Amino acid sequence: MISLTRGNIVDFAGDAIVNAANNSLLGGGGVDGTIHRAAGPELLAECRTLGGCPTGQARLTQGYSLPARYVIHTAGPVWEGGNHGEEELLASCYRESLALAERQGLRSIAFPNISTGVYGFPKAAAARIAIRTVREFLELHPEMEVSFLCFDAENYAIYRNLLARRL
Repeated sequence: MISLTRGNIVDFAGDAIVNAANNSLLGGGGVDGTIHRAAGPELLAECRTLGGCPTGQARLTQGYSLPARYVIHTAGPVWEGGNHGEEELLASCYRESLALAERQGLRSIAFPNISTGVYGFPKAAAARIAIRTVREFLELHPEMEVSFLCFDAENYAIYRNLLARRL
């Protein structure tokens, strides 16, 4: 099942939220900074033990002060014009996050709009990749519930339109 919500991902009370992290996993701006601030200093301490995260992969930590039990950190690609494997790397962020959640027995997971902030990935293209990748995963794992949590109106409208058109 896929749902769409406009709001702040740190308010999601399911099994896991996905953090649009940088490769160091040591916090940053945007979604990453918001999650680190809301989770508390224990999140940063655990992230320091993970040794970072290559682009397109995912790592799991506890959620600490967040309503979600876990945080899945994934390092999205920086948009460089689309000729450097950015689309496949972004799809990998979603696949790897979902596979990690499934291996941990997690059933409800919320995604932000990975790589569409300071990393510059075009929002509509990123939404199409996210929706397609999640739908493909859910065909094999229909027990999972995936939420797309959009903080801003523009991303929310893009996702709403694409989900309504079944793209």
